[in-house]
Amino acid sequence: WITKVKDLKISELNSFINSFINGLQNDYESILNAIKFDYSNGLAEGNVNKLKNIKRVMYGRNSFKLLRHKIIMLEKLRKSGSI
Repeated sequence: WITKVKDLKISELNSFINSFINGLQNDYESILNAIKFDYSNGLAEGNVNKLKNIKRVMYGRNSFKLLRHKIIMLEKLRKSGSI
């Protein structure tokens, strides 16, 4: 279908189509693995995202020690059902 899309030659969409197709071709192996395997790194990405958001909120405040304590406190609250 990639060949068919390239052959359409729709001038308004040409740059978008070429960019999209190049992205697909560059990530071909990753796309196949995502289809083939049932597992993902979504859980790890979620934790990294949460950490980055906390860091963003705390930007310019104190130290790594405070960040560490805040994350530990939030996890304790989450596990106890308070959050």
